[in-house]
Amino acid sequence: MNAFHNPQWIKKYNFHYPDIEYIPNYVFSSINRKLDFLSRNFPLVSIIIAAKNEEANLLSTISSIANNKTRIPIEIIVVDNNSTDRTPDIIKKLHVKSLVQPMQGCGPTRQLGLENARGQYILTADADCLYPETWIDGMIKKLKQTNAVCVYGRYSFIGNNKTSRLKLFLYEKIKDVIAELRNYKRPHMNSVGLNMGFIKEYMQKVGFVRRDVRGEDGRMCFDLMRYGKIVYVKNNSLRVWTGTRTLDKDGSIFRAMKLRVVKELRRLADYIKIHPHHDTKTSHN
Repeated sequence: MNAFHNPQWIKKYNFHYPDIEYIPNYVFSSINRKLDFLSRNFPLVSIIIAAKNEEANLLSTISSIANNKTRIPIEIIVVDNNSTDRTPDIIKKLHVKSLVQPMQGCGPTRQLGLENARGQYILTADADCLYPETWIDGMIKKLKQTNAVCVYGRYSFIGNNKTSRLKLFLYEKIKDVIAELRNYKRPHMNSVGLNMGFIKEYMQKVGFVRRDVRGEDGRMCFDLMRYGKIVYVKNNSLRVWTGTRTLDKDGSIFRAMKLRVVKELRRLADYIKIHPHHDTKTSHN
């Protein structure tokens, strides 16, 4: 993970088309050939992608997954969650399974994908992320470890003209330290839907929350812990890369860092204690 530059491999996914009409047919054809190759057999892995108003990002995300070097047969399920832009038009041009979830929220959206998944293993991805070529094999290898029912990996932010890669690198180092503390007794608090994997057999017993609430991934992960281990994938080569829009909402990287550090310090003592059992589907914590 470079402190000063974005990784070279993400450059190939810098699609700068102003509108879907400007995307050449050969771009879709190239991606679809790779998708057809990866899905040539009955899928062992189902990759569920929740998408809402991601017309500017979805093509890059799917392209990065299509470039994965794997012999594992997969299927990609994109669930549109009430997009008001041209996300549905992008989905229609790609060889993926397309679903629509009218109920708002990532929980209901991912749940619909789960209910329609055919794979033995589930990976969840976000529609505004870029995935390295080893991502599928790396995550599934970890998921096949003894007693593992869930795996989650790291993620990094793509530097831009507003926020340098160095500033983001420092933020990520703090984030990774916090993740280590959480992983001791509360690994579910680290789980993020943009880079996670599950065994479907157990996932079906638990399911996602069916309402629009934050932390749908952590809630589901917490419930999975009764069936086995949650494994933290620390391999930097499996890091997922995403934009800075969640950080930009706070105004600056330093303000975002301050807000998150203060929040984590206030609940630091909780990280050495196991989270008491509770109903994750109705709780507000």
